[in-house]
Amino acid sequence: MVWQKNALPLVSVIIPTFNRAHLVERAINSVLMQTFADFELIVVDDGSTDSTPDLLSKYNRKLSPLLQEHRGVSAARNAGVRHSTGPLVAFLDSDDEWRPEKLSRQALMYNEQTPFFICHTDETWLRDGKEVPQKKIHTKQGGKFFERALERCLISPSSVMISRAVFDRIGCFDESLPAAEDYDLWLRITAHHEVEFVPERLVIKHGGSPDQLSETTPAIDRFRIQAILKILRDPGLRSDYRRAAIRELVRKCGIVASGCKKKAKDQEAEHYLELARTYQTLYDESGQDQPD
Repeated sequence: MVWQKNALPLVSVIIPTFNRAHLVERAINSVLMQTFADFELIVVDDGSTDSTPDLLSKYNRKLSPLLQEHRGVSAARNAGVRHSTGPLVAFLDSDDEWRPEKLSRQALMYNEQTPFFICHTDETWLRDGKEVPQKKIHTKQGGKFFERALERCLISPSSVMISRAVFDRIGCFDESLPAAEDYDLWLRITAHHEVEFVPERLVIKHGGSPDQLSETTPAIDRFRIQAILKILRDPGLRSDYRRAAIRELVRKCGIVASGCKKKAKDQEAEHYLELARTYQTLYDESGQDQPD
């Protein structure tokens, strides 16, 4: 099916980028090659000092460039959301790309009568041009999976399509987090909403770039711990979800503390161990075997 473009777009596509002129062109072209045409494309240049501005200018009216001072990927995505006009928002990281049917497959699942819509797809992982097999623990799914979302990121920002109503209800990306900002958002979403899933590999994720957060940010579990602490402050969190969050918090605190000890950061290690002890006590007192 070939989708026609209307006066106002159904989907706002947002690509945040910083000093990736050598990569963002591939991402942009993969959006422009979509079989679905009812979208606007916003590329947020997060203060690039390379040739990114010149590259974006070559696309004329095919995209809307948005320039800002360098503030990080969360701020760039949030700026794109604020300037977008579609009821649905899709993100694409500047080092990833989409298959041509990506937007059309997700748009078919959207129902205007369902205000809180979030949908993601399966993906292919590449490193140095070679496919990386995915382990069973990384298997994507739809429905309710808050407990699995606590363990690891099961949704890729490049695969997701979200209704604006979701952001209005739970907020956007947390700009105070230098990493794990997507993990934080998925926790806030899956704690209260079901997720749609397209079981097709419609996203190609390219790994191995030296400027990726997974490469530049050590001990990312530190920021996942912050995200769990935040969701635990949610008064509407189900009691079984709360207990699951505490269990994962304790586990991640142990991992970070172990890493700190190996680096002779004993004071920092003790901080995480004390945090684990405090929440383990809360978990024990909550009655883990009580029904919800």
